[in-house]
Amino acid sequence: MMVGEKELHGHTHAVGDDAPAVLPGDVAAARPVAPGLRRGAAGDLEELVRIRRDLHRIPELDDELPQTTAYVRGVLEGLGCEVFEPCRSTVCAYFDLGRSETVAIRSDMDALPIQEATGLPFASCHEGRMHACGHDGHMAMALGAARWVDRVLAGKVQGVSADMLPRNVLVVFQPAEETTGGAKRVCDSGVFQRLGATRIFGFHLWPDLPEGALASRPGPLLARSSETTAVFHGRSAHVARWREGHDAVGAAARFVVGAKWLSRRLEQDEPCTLRFGHVVGGTVRNAVAGEATVEGSLRVFSDAMFDRARKEVGALAQTAADEEGCTFDLTFSEGYPPVTNDAGLFARVRSALPGLAELPEPLLIAEDFAFYQQAIPGVFLLLGTGTGIPLHADTFTFDERVLVRGLEAYRRLLLMA
Repeated sequence: MMVGEKELHGHTHAVGDDAPAVLPGDVAAARPVAPGLRRGAAGDLEELVRIRRDLHRIPELDDELPQTTAYVRGVLEGLGCEVFEPCRSTVCAYFDLGRSETVAIRSDMDALPIQEATGLPFASCHEGRMHACGHDGHMAMALGAARWVDRVLAGKVQGVSADMLPRNVLVVFQPAEETTGGAKRVCDSGVFQRLGATRIFGFHLWPDLPEGALASRPGPLLARSSETTAVFHGRSAHVARWREGHDAVGAAARFVVGAKWLSRRLEQDEPCTLRFGHVVGGTVRNAVAGEATVEGSLRVFSDAMFDRARKEVGALAQTAADEEGCTFDLTFSEGYPPVTNDAGLFARVRSALPGLAELPEPLLIAEDFAFYQQAIPGVFLLLGTGTGIPLHADTFTFDERVLVRGLEAYRRLLLMA
């Protein structure tokens, strides 16, 4: 991915500067909106920037999020909502409007074990940790949405009254999206059933979309991810007497090359990929390896393809092992399910968000938002940063004005019938 050379990517844009009513690169066609949908881009921007930068400074990992959850609670506890923890390291805010149904929005909170190299004045204060996947921006938008709901209920938003919100509102801040799938624990807590949640929305910042663009698609959006490991067991022997050994590295090499051809064949029937990026084998250069380990990832969009791919990978491993006189062990992690947008709900979202771009095909990354969609109908959206700086890069950053676009989208979704 190419890195965009824009001054604003370095965040030299001052918080107090006037932001445009429609963001640069915004693909949404402008149409008249209720005054309360846009409180004023400059006012929204100032709030979003402050929250995002505060959180960017304190990245934490996995389920160990004491500073992050304390910050999120600090914002929410001043609002007219119930703040509670349905499971470990999770913060929820519930606005009870007395409706029979509840709409949920979700943000992830965890960061990555990366040493930040952005040089930003608000860079990480924690050595070896960084918000390199945009979760600081996700939290800022969700907290901004919660603050907006609070203002609506207090009668402080011009043009939007409490009776225009058709559902109660639940805002979920979850841990461990990058690691063990904190979303599943939230679902298992029973919070959605208890509060009558019938739909859920979420965002991810996306470097490869134009700045401020919104995009998604009905049906499969993101892939199921399965970490795939093959261990080949042979017999070590000196290379001068190689016939006495069984070459585990040779079996691994046959397997890796075969996997590329297998992936290409499977891709002809359905989008998927099988790639291996880590191979370890042998002890010294002049001995046939007695063991070799191959680690990679399988990405698919359906259970049928997952079952088919596992079967064919197993057959490939068997062939590679047999040709070298080896045995093997093959394992697949369950991983995250595919992110699959509810088609009926997506149609309503498309009407509520004018200019929402529809992606022509799903993407081969994984996200634990999929667990929410197994519990209740949901739609996951991508919000363009336009930078081209890859997610998980130590230089990842974005023009914070795109968060205004995300916040406005959340407002529209909360008002959607």
